[in-house]
Amino acid sequence: MTTCPSCGQENPPIAKFCLACAEPLPQRSHGLAEERKVVTVLFADLVGFTARAERLDPEDVRAILTPYFSRVRSEIESFGGTVEKFIGDAVMAVFGAPVAHGDDPERAVRAALAMCAAVDELNRNNAELELKIRIAVNTGEALVSLDASAAQGEGVVAGDVVNTASRLQEAAPVNGILVGEETYRATRSVIRYEDAEPVVAKGKQEPVQVWRALAASAGPGERAAGRVPMLGRVSELAVLERTWERVVAERRPQLVTLFGPAGIGKTRLATEFGQLAHAGGARVIKGRSLPYGEVIPYGAFATQVKQVARIFDTDEAATACKKLDQAVADLLDGEASDASSHIAMLIGVGREGGVGDRQTLFFSARRLVEALANERPTVLIFEDIHWADAGMLDLLEVLASRVRDVPLLLLALARPDLLERRQSWGGGLPGFTALPVEPLGEEHAKELAAQVLLQMQKPGRQSGEIGLVGEGNPLFIEELAASVAETAKATAAELPTTIRAIVSARLDALPPGERTVLLDAAVVGKVFWTGALERMSSGQLDLAELLDSLEGRDLIRREPVSRLRGDQQFSFKHDLIRDAAYATLPRQQRRKRHAEVAAFLEETTREIPAAGSALAQHWREAGENRRAAEYLVVAGDQAGRGWAKEEAVGFYQQALDLIGEEDPQLRRKVLQRQAVAVLMVAHVADAQLLGRKSPQPAEGH
Repeated sequence: MTTCPSCGQENPPIAKFCLACAEPLPQRSHGLAEERKVVTVLFADLVGFTARAERLDPEDVRAILTPYFSRVRSEIESFGGTVEKFIGDAVMAVFGAPVAHGDDPERAVRAALAMCAAVDELNRNNAELELKIRIAVNTGEALVSLDASAAQGEGVVAGDVVNTASRLQEAAPVNGILVGEETYRATRSVIRYEDAEPVVAKGKQEPVQVWRALAASAGPGERAAGRVPMLGRVSELAVLERTWERVVAERRPQLVTLFGPAGIGKTRLATEFGQLAHAGGARVIKGRSLPYGEVIPYGAFATQVKQVARIFDTDEAATACKKLDQAVADLLDGEASDASSHIAMLIGVGREGGVGDRQTLFFSARRLVEALANERPTVLIFEDIHWADAGMLDLLEVLASRVRDVPLLLLALARPDLLERRQSWGGGLPGFTALPVEPLGEEHAKELAAQVLLQMQKPGRQSGEIGLVGEGNPLFIEELAASVAETAKATAAELPTTIRAIVSARLDALPPGERTVLLDAAVVGKVFWTGALERMSSGQLDLAELLDSLEGRDLIRREPVSRLRGDQQFSFKHDLIRDAAYATLPRQQRRKRHAEVAAFLEETTREIPAAGSALAQHWREAGENRRAAEYLVVAGDQAGRGWAKEEAVGFYQQALDLIGEEDPQLRRKVLQRQAVAVLMVAHVADAQLLGRKSPQPAEGH
């Protein structure tokens, strides 16, 4: 069964589109039955219902639980979660499996808050229910079974993250939500928490740190403002300012799309530009397409119209329509009733009437936008349009192509995913600019890390390494810096949950063949070769086409020179991509692939002693310790011949650690080599010391 990431519906394996919502279904990788993933587990249980059920007729119990379970499932699935099982009156749900979204901890906590609100509503509608609930949310690594069917009671995830979530649920307050540390760190910028007492959980050596979730502090998909001033965006900001100056001077509308991956700083750049435009007298209105929750057609435009008309989501339909009528009449100065009615239909406020075609509605939207810009130079910002419905994208293109002779800038923000849905985005429009938001340069990345650490009162700690590992992505750099500053034992090389989740979501969105190739390549290393991939795929994949597509997605790079004659060499564009892909593979799959890579390298690098350390690494990861030790000896011998004696000692020690006491003969041989290397290190050190102590000849002699 394949679970739809949009609505949670389970579909048969042959289905390519969801049977419930018609969205494309993710196609799983070839033959990979399970994967390691960072998931978020939600446990919820009714308080005291078991004792109460003993006194009730079975039909009464069912009458209570059926609407409760239906509502709970609806809330979980609306946020992209999967209900794994109902156990009595308890429910377990998983977010991030089988498909990661990049913000699964946030989705899970928002679902938990919605579940509490749903229970309150059920009680208000039926005073006899008196339902009370405890919920816990916990994030961590788990083994995910991709072929499991939650609908048939099969376990989807396994790992300590599940057990811990269950224990936290038992300790949660009545009608309250407890979250674990990883969940808290991943969501604290968008969820308001209060401290809670650590939970002494069965099977845990130390008390578990927990927080109580109170309410959302930001809307879905929103992020808190950056911790420090914007860095490294001078050129992009200058492009936006020049474009805006032309729009105002020539009264010629423009559509500008900022393209970039999650966390690269599109929203920050748009916000900085919006502030500059507003300071110059412009009207700046933002709208956002939502990834989950109450997603409505034309959602971003609807948000903008509601701001213009001062409509609140809590307004009744009649009140909202009255406000819209007044706002449209003020702007259009004439017969505005039809336009107002059409816009009401478009944004989901109007409940009556209808039109024969969509273009009539779009024309009224165009009139409203033209009137706004004619009254005052206007910037309409459309955030996250990669999540927008097709109608919203159509409307945006219509506005960009049909609005005339007014100072209007349509500023859209999108991830590259948009171009997979709309390859022709912006094509043929007279005023269109695609502006890529690139990673920060090395100096700006280091400065950003240093400023975040300074703000968190940890100046200078690993700022250079953080900037390097974050690979120019401001969100990644800030999350890495915060992790290093807040966790005593954390290093820049350890990826926080937020970063791994975002990268994993990108990998999960790949077509199955490309994803398989990327996982295989991750086993080879940062640099890999077509020959190694051919061995792992057994010729079942069209590697040339798949690698070309991955390069087009900017995930890998084809290198002009290869270390292996006659074999094309590639490299991952970012270590983060390679690390996330490698972390996805279960240990057994890793061992199998490492053995295949080692066999490939043995065939192709037989005469290259320098390959010893690489072969040792792959055989060690394959579980072949003796073969790994033999290659470590080769690497040690090579280092010794090059007078890298300290490195040689290190290789020999690694070999000894792998050998243990199981092979006395090999161990004796390695000990002899190590002793010679250690002696040479000591001689070199003595010679250097004598050289520093010997008197220097006087100048001129």
